[in-house]
Amino acid sequence: MKDKTTASGLTIESLNKVLEVTQKLAAPFSLDAMLHEIVEAGSSALDADLGTLWIFEPDVQKLIIRVPALVAPAQVAPGVGLVGECLVSQKIINVPDCSADPRFQGAVDKATGYKTLCLLNVPLIGSGNDAVGVMQLHNKRSGAFDAADESLSTAVAAQCAVALQRSRLIEELLAKERLHEEVELAREIQMSTLPGCLPSIPGYDLHGYFLPAGRAGGDLYDLEMINDKLFILLGDATGHGFGPALSATQMQAMLRVAFRLGASLDDAYLHVNNQMTEDLPDDRFVTAFIGFLDPVSHKLAYHSGGQGPILHFRSEPHKCDWYQPTNFPVGVMDIDDVGDAQELNLSPGDLLVLLSDGIYEYNNPHGQQFGDQRVADVVGQFHQESMLKLREQLLAAITEFADGAPQEDDITMVFIRRLPS
Repeated sequence: MKDKTTASGLTIESLNKVLEVTQKLAAPFSLDAMLHEIVEAGSSALDADLGTLWIFEPDVQKLIIRVPALVAPAQVAPGVGLVGECLVSQKIINVPDCSADPRFQGAVDKATGYKTLCLLNVPLIGSGNDAVGVMQLHNKRSGAFDAADESLSTAVAAQCAVALQRSRLIEELLAKERLHEEVELAREIQMSTLPGCLPSIPGYDLHGYFLPAGRAGGDLYDLEMINDKLFILLGDATGHGFGPALSATQMQAMLRVAFRLGASLDDAYLHVNNQMTEDLPDDRFVTAFIGFLDPVSHKLAYHSGGQGPILHFRSEPHKCDWYQPTNFPVGVMDIDDVGDAQELNLSPGDLLVLLSDGIYEYNNPHGQQFGDQRVADVVGQFHQESMLKLREQLLAAITEFADGAPQEDDITMVFIRRLPS
């Protein structure tokens, strides 16, 4: 008795096989497990002795064999060989005698010693009508593959392609979730390196602020009492993101350790610079203001490796003095002598303002930069306010100037004001 057929031409037995495949592939799998399940399902449905699976990787524009897992996975360009032609044409290629077809390359045979006699190449077509891979079925157990097998393989391949896309999507979502968790952890670690509570120094008002351009930034600041003096650090690593953030925190950690072990400002700067030069790639460096303020004598000694301009607002005669960096950025080159530290006095009402270039170089839609003068105007107008208030006014001025232009670089601010007598 002739087998009953469906409207699509499949026999009832074949339809049941497709439904079995659909049910199996509906279960949750990792991507690797899914690939093996696809091959097993296809081989079982078409009574093939062996199944192989090639996945198209758009990044490298290659078909790469994923099942079986070979020591050196074969790679084929689209259009090359049977598998490459199947991908490009998106049509089944049925080869009853592989030895007579010059397109047969036998990657699996060469790697494993298997002997392929007949071969059915089936494209896996995704939901966007793009070929996502090719399934090859080797050696039908009851002879060569026929037209009925081709029809059945089309239905099986459709289910396999959907399952493959689903599994890949799940993998991508999980990877994004893991990346998001790692990003948040990295941001949390970086934020933990910032001062949680600023030192309380009689006669002084201190404030620090950090606003990264992304989830993490290459800027940092530090304000900490070490040996009865205020350690002041503002660093800006080239670029922004996690790489620069690691560079900046590495420098901060080395400086803290050096100073707690009793190193002088000059020695710490020299040795940290030379160590960073050794550690960082040639195109990476950190601009850094590193100094100590004596709250008794009110003298500030500092080195500035490429970090500038440095703003000293003098209450009398109500003007801004600007100072340039004193040395190359940290990590650019080895140095034998750092030179004498620079000094300045903070008189009653004076301010030290340290800002990263994310402020000075903030561009508005017309290509203009915020610049030194706008900073000086805000400081001159609000220097008698609290340093928190001054920071808020400076950010407000930047926001108004930006006129909707996005923040392209990290913003870091350190304000130190000696209160009036």
